[in-house]
Amino acid sequence: MSLPIKLICKKSKVRKDGSAPIFIQYCHSSEKRTLLKTDVSIPPIYWNRKSSKISKDLPIMYGKVEELETLLRGQFRKAEDLVLKAQHSGQDPIVFLKAHFHAGEIVETIEPKPVREKDFFEHIDDYMKSKSKVVKPVTITVIRSMSHHLKCYQEFLKKPITFESIDIQFYEDFVYFLTHKIEMQRRKTPIIGLRINTIGKTIKYLKNFLLDRMRKKIIPFFDVSFLKVINEEVDAIYLGWKEIAKIYHLDLSEHTHLEKYRDLFVVGCLTGFRFSDYSELRPEEIRDGMLHVIQEKTKAIVVVPMRPEIQKILIGKYNMQMPQTTNPEFNRYIKEVAKLAGLDTPIKIVHKKGNQTIAEIRPKYAWVCSHTCRRSFCTNEYLESTPIDLIMAISGHKTEKSFRRYVKATQVQQAMKIKDLWLKRELL
Repeated sequence: MSLPIKLICKKSKVRKDGSAPIFIQYCHSSEKRTLLKTDVSIPPIYWNRKSSKISKDLPIMYGKVEELETLLRGQFRKAEDLVLKAQHSGQDPIVFLKAHFHAGEIVETIEPKPVREKDFFEHIDDYMKSKSKVVKPVTITVIRSMSHHLKCYQEFLKKPITFESIDIQFYEDFVYFLTHKIEMQRRKTPIIGLRINTIGKTIKYLKNFLLDRMRKKIIPFFDVSFLKVINEEVDAIYLGWKEIAKIYHLDLSEHTHLEKYRDLFVVGCLTGFRFSDYSELRPEEIRDGMLHVIQEKTKAIVVVPMRPEIQKILIGKYNMQMPQTTNPEFNRYIKEVAKLAGLDTPIKIVHKKGNQTIAEIRPKYAWVCSHTCRRSFCTNEYLESTPIDLIMAISGHKTEKSFRRYVKATQVQQAMKIKDLWLKRELL
């Protein structure tokens, strides 16, 4: 019967005279093993690891090879006999060896610490790492936000979140926490509670994370259909052509640091691109007076004619070397541009918070952001009766229903038609 016992000579145990003791190593398991010191010591260079024998070239000063080998084999058989006896009697072999192996001193018992299982958030980190190879950075940012929201909830609960924690009660309590309790910093101003769509994204990516762990057989399968992804229609502004023209012609000679944000905004409004596309335009994307762009989000190729204003900005002013900026920075400064352009009409935006309806009234410039460009392009083209399929080819909307909900222009168009009818009627 082959036992996990072998003779070793460790270079790390060399003494001042150049010799090192030969040990008997017994491995009870991958986590638990012991070393027993024999009465034989030789320089490690005279130990053959493959054959577990002493080299015949060993200097006589360390002893005769035959006698040393005989001593080693006797002690080795003794260790084997003790292990077998312990196994037959149901005792711990290592404990039994320590008590009965008298040929030498027990030098050390190696008991590596058991491998600690990853906690819930370490699994999320692994998930992010694996997804970073196949998804865009913006998706990783959303997953990271989901992890942050869960950590905030764990701190609120004052107990660790585990996979076993996730049930319908967890879902309901977590959504309530995100709606009414979580505190987020927004430019040094704390905000309590998240928007419904932000909560919906958190639940969506939590659900995706759990399904990934199940597919990889890291956790047992369980039904996650109770994780409902909530959402609401976004109430957001768009700018009409006259408002965009105001921004385009705005004199910024006293605010030159705002020019690049104004120029990028106009390009976005006249192309319908997402910020990730209109802020990264390159010379090779111009062919025959058209912009040929591979959209960052969908990887779809779109072709957009270059209006004279775009040519003046992209080629005439920047030679297709668009100034670099981040989305948060752009959103901060484009509000200043819109304010200077006089877009200060009070606008009411309504959103839900739990079962409450919250209405916020701000000047129009305060609602302007990078996404206003795309929404303005789609809405203005729709109101100019551009065929929807042509607009969708650029916007990337998959269905006309989602497109109409996005532009929210149907009501505007209908109101304009009613206005025309009223103008034809007699006044009171």
